[in-house]
Amino acid sequence: MDPARQGSRPIIKCLKDDTLDTIKKNLGPLQLRALGKYGERIGKFGVNFAVCGAGGEIVLLRCGGEFESRSDQLAAFGRRVLDQSSGESRNGDITVWRFGDENVVLAAALRGGISATCGVVMIDLGGGDAVCKTAGIQVHPQQQPVGSGGPNPRYKVGCLPNPEHKVGGLPRCSGDDSYWMEMLRLLVENFQASTRADEQIEMVGTELAQTYEELVLLHRLSTNMRVTERDANFLQMACDSLTEVIPVEGIAILLEKKAEDGHQLTVAAGWGLIDIGEERAAILHSRLVEEISCGREALLDSEVDSPFKYDWPANIRNIMAVPLCEVDKAESRVADKTKDGMRMIGLMVATNRLGKPDFDSIDVKLFNSVANSCAVFIENGRLFGDLKELFIGSLKALTSSIDAKDQYTRGHSERVAFISRWIAERLAETEPIEEEQIHRIYLAGLLHDIGKIGVDESVLRKRGRLTDEEFDCIKKHPSIGAGILREIKQMRDIVPGVLCHHERIDGRGYPNGLAGEQFPLIGKIIGLADSFDAMTSKRIYRDAMTVEQALGEIERGLGTQFDEKVGGVFLKSDVYRLWEIMQGGPGVSGPYENEDFADYGATAVGTLIR
Repeated sequence: MDPARQGSRPIIKCLKDDTLDTIKKNLGPLQLRALGKYGERIGKFGVNFAVCGAGGEIVLLRCGGEFESRSDQLAAFGRRVLDQSSGESRNGDITVWRFGDENVVLAAALRGGISATCGVVMIDLGGGDAVCKTAGIQVHPQQQPVGSGGPNPRYKVGCLPNPEHKVGGLPRCSGDDSYWMEMLRLLVENFQASTRADEQIEMVGTELAQTYEELVLLHRLSTNMRVTERDANFLQMACDSLTEVIPVEGIAILLEKKAEDGHQLTVAAGWGLIDIGEERAAILHSRLVEEISCGREALLDSEVDSPFKYDWPANIRNIMAVPLCEVDKAESRVADKTKDGMRMIGLMVATNRLGKPDFDSIDVKLFNSVANSCAVFIENGRLFGDLKELFIGSLKALTSSIDAKDQYTRGHSERVAFISRWIAERLAETEPIEEEQIHRIYLAGLLHDIGKIGVDESVLRKRGRLTDEEFDCIKKHPSIGAGILREIKQMRDIVPGVLCHHERIDGRGYPNGLAGEQFPLIGKIIGLADSFDAMTSKRIYRDAMTVEQALGEIERGLGTQFDEKVGGVFLKSDVYRLWEIMQGGPGVSGPYENEDFADYGATAVGTLIR
């Protein structure tokens, strides 16, 4: 026995910091803590316990107090076990190694569930300082004894020890070390079972985290699927969000666009390093169609399990493409139809999966889910656009039918709508007026005279001054128009503009004689726009005023007929610029350059029906 031993109290030797780094790479802190507790327990029986890391260093040494082990010798034993166990079959058998004749050390390799050897556990039984020898001893729970011969006999569980060599009631060391071998085997079995459980828990946790991220992504897409959102914004958000869950070098969404020679795919959104021109897009599309026609969910190609199926640029290691489909329509091209009656309107492609050698089935399912969301969003947007165009077309047809009753007021409603928009935009520079409110003002201007549908045509077309009865009939058109629009839920926000556009600040207007702040801003704006267009338009009973004359009349009417703030903003604006636009249309340079006023009307309608 070593004279430096310290009674029966366990000795815990401290390790260097660099050794601790090795521990973290091979055995986790919890695993080492559990092994340390095991070493403390068996140390009560006068033996020492050590753990050798995968790097060949002693990372844990617990002494029972009867003697001290040579850490360099234990490290040498551990490295030999590591070398031998690296090529062993992993069929569930556990090999226990016995070193030495007198100074006996038992050792066994530690394996994590599906991982490689991560260390070696050793029990030093003490004894003389003899030369070390090695032998492989296969331990099986029901192994029968095969006799003993030489220093390293085969053993079975339960073989009786020599009662003369006991420490604390258990065998210390002799020619039969079967008890300690069995304890070491059970330790390794428990370690491996615990490690497998930890790995399974970690795997389930990783899968749950991945699933959570996927659900967050799909929830983000659904909450942003507003029909008023621009296609480009939504598709770009989909690309950015998808790469947060599935890292790739590049991703792009390609949509079908009409071209002079038919259809072509163009990039609508993308991220990262990806280069897809018109020719490559056509090739990718044809290959995806081929894969879909064969019943596959996506185009997948890489060199992981076999050579590339198709030829790709040299920088592509793996690639995946999924279709964006919508319900088949009569004009759809048969070549792009899928088996379930859908038509491809585009595709989503990603290249070079990061963190994995290739895209897998989970990636395919998520990409398809995102692609389906994008396709639904695009189709909803197109349907909403069709609805807006139908609505604005119906409104303009209705207003045109009113203007058609009087050839001298043809186009009046559209001009009033545009002038009202102009005033509202100028006013919004100093007042808190939202864009949606400007759209409503525009539509109220478009429909301000809809009530004239209830006025006798002979009155509207009468040449000369109207009688009091005829004028009373004319004065009913704001109320008639408001009554028509009140029955349409989406139109209720613009009713005040239709009802009040003939009211005056001094209270001498109609139909209700409102004054000052009693009638709303929308009515004040449309009333001013209506008056300006009426003054600058030719009537049966008079010629049109010049712009200068009309502006003079408006200035004289501030505070009586017109609201001072609204009228002042209009007079300070570039009215001559407004006049040029009204005369020359949208082809004038500036903020209205090349503007399609039908498109603006559809956008304005979107604020009512979304």
